Amino acid sequence: MPKPSPTSPAARLKTTAEAMAERGVSRRDFLGFCASMAVMMGLGPDGPGRVAHALETKPRLPVLWLHGLECTCCSESFLRSSHPQTSDVVLSMISLDYDDTIMAAAGDQAEAIIDEIMRDYKGSYLLAVEGNAPLANGGWHCIVGGRPFHRRLEEAARHAKAVVAWGTCASFGCVQAAAPNPTKATPVSKLIRDVPVVNVPGCPPIAEVMTGVISYMLTFDRLPEVDRQLRPKMFYGQRIHDKCYRRAHFDAGQFVENWDDEGARLGYCLYKMGCRGPTTYNACSTIGWNDGVSFPIKSGHGCIGCSEEGFWDRGPFYERLPSMRQFGVEANADTVGLAAATGLGTLMAGHAGLTAAKRLVRKNDHTGTDDPDDAPDKG
Repeated sequence: MPKPSPTSPAARLKTTAEAMAERGVSRRDFLGFCASMAVMMGLGPDGPGRVAHALETKPRLPVLWLHGLECTCCSESFLRSSHPQTSDVVLSMISLDYDDTIMAAAGDQAEAIIDEIMRDYKGSYLLAVEGNAPLANGGWHCIVGGRPFHRRLEEAARHAKAVVAWGTCASFGCVQAAAPNPTKATPVSKLIRDVPVVNVPGCPPIAEVMTGVISYMLTFDRLPEVDRQLRPKMFYGQRIHDKCYRRAHFDAGQFVENWDDEGARLGYCLYKMGCRGPTTYNACSTIGWNDGVSFPIKSGHGCIGCSEEGFWDRGPFYERLPSMRQFGVEANADTVGLAAATGLGTLMAGHAGLTAAKRLVRKNDHTGTDDPDDAPDKG
């Protein structure tokens, strides 16, 4: 990602450390903040020092936050971030120069801010996008500032340092793009081609995942490594199923069969009730929601796969996925033991047969004939 010129307005921005100090944050609390950011990003022992150095030396990141066709649940999630708190992100880590959901300004003066940022921080600002852009009928299904949203999006992205698509609406289209998609709702990555784009899907995304992506960009001055769907691997690298606390019940063949049965009361696996955890990549089961208190599966509802592309067209949500094999630690212990014994017996028989064949070959080689009956009589 390109660095701002020393004489550009971006280079004259305060650093995060300076902004926090002005707010009365002590050095001790600042280092604690850096440590929590390092843990969030999964950095090693030197992580807090690297984060502290970045926040003390690099200017804050100018951010334009645009809203397209969406319901604002991503902003609602972001405002509830606890590690770090949203106030620390907005007032210290970044310079949030435009967000029509939480800003006080409105009308022409507010819209003029976008043009100013694009001019003064060309190539240095981050464009955050919440919601997608409908293209049908000239884009008039979503009007912002008197113009179709997709036009403002394309203009703002042209000179951005990078684009972050917050939520499944911006990343993949979400419910607006569900078949038959009458408004032709289009994800950000399908419109923006010449600027790096990272998708942070979820309906909405986890608050700490959103702040974690910003923290990574501030620390390393680049986008995090992404998968084939442009999702940050550090948060979307594992299936929810792999870290789910109910995974042991899945392996044991213990499933909820009905919402009010004994298995539901005992916290058994929700796979048969349609849980999409085995096919959904997200950090819900490790980070959790509402300050880590819970996540849908822990609350008794199966995962609906909201961070996956096209999840609205994969319903109904309470229909089980195609059959998946589980090991059967408890329920199939006898079967597993029998299979293991049978497999061992087969291997032993095969090994004995192979040994006998090798001995026969060596004997034939020694006598110089392929048929033992044709060997010369040594008597």
